[in-house]
Amino acid sequence: MPHQGELKIVTGTANPGLAEAICDHLGCKLTPTMVGTFSDGEIRVEISDNVRGDDVYVVQPTCSPVNHNLMELCLMLDALKRASASRVTAVVPYFGYARQDRKVVPRVPISAKMVADFMAVAGVDRVLTVDLHSGQIQGFFDSPVDNLYAAQILVNYLQKLGDNLVVVSPDAGGTERARSYAKKLGAGLAIVDKRRDGPNKAHAMNVIGDVSGKVAVVMDDMIDTAGTICAAGEILAENGAQEVIACATHPVLSGPAVDRLKDSAFSKIVVTDTIPLKEEARACDKFEVISVGSLLAKAIHNIHSESSVSVLFR
Repeated sequence: MPHQGELKIVTGTANPGLAEAICDHLGCKLTPTMVGTFSDGEIRVEISDNVRGDDVYVVQPTCSPVNHNLMELCLMLDALKRASASRVTAVVPYFGYARQDRKVVPRVPISAKMVADFMAVAGVDRVLTVDLHSGQIQGFFDSPVDNLYAAQILVNYLQKLGDNLVVVSPDAGGTERARSYAKKLGAGLAIVDKRRDGPNKAHAMNVIGDVSGKVAVVMDDMIDTAGTICAAGEILAENGAQEVIACATHPVLSGPAVDRLKDSAFSKIVVTDTIPLKEEARACDKFEVISVGSLLAKAIHNIHSESSVSVLFR
């Protein structure tokens, strides 16, 4: 039985283009919202339409500027709760702070848990996200969390590249993800053995698996500074790969990432629109963006209609 309230989509300033794509797939219009900044830097939020009793979805990835977008999201959640929305779902395609999900050294916070607490206090009833960096973050929330996978969209694209593919994990930690893609594509699997020299610094050592004469697709959940994935691309080219392609869900692209990717061995960098592509990346013809709008729209439709979301994980 569908949720009794009307389905409404609102968006912050982090990725309005994705919110509009979701609305296009759902056949609805964005609920007007005013999001701005006061002269002293404080964020101002106002929901411009009645949402009393409605089923509202807030589209807001917590990408750069992370803290601003996170605060904007929490203020929107609070505004909707105070406006008597029946249910408020945070659609966070990219979940910032996800890499800080445990204590790796003494006297540090578990930041991902704190972010989950912020959202809970702000009034979130449910969270919808894509390719969480750490799946256990779902347990940081007391409310339901639907972690969708961009795999089905990216696999559809990669299948068009032919049957001479080998899927490569840029490090040992991503082997499970690469194996899953390789299975879906009926492709081979390779792993780059990487030794990390320090934060955001990596040195690729060797390749485990045969990539010679193959189209090597390096799979990762995100590209941040691009050090890891570019090092992987170089060693794959050195090991005789016919072509090297990078593929990731979240184009974080911080620091020197875009310049590194421009000068890398990759002929193509395939990403999704969970995060808006930076202007300098849009100007580079190596980048190709695949939209997750249809995937999120299906999930929102199923949540609103109280039907299964798990069918989207197949």
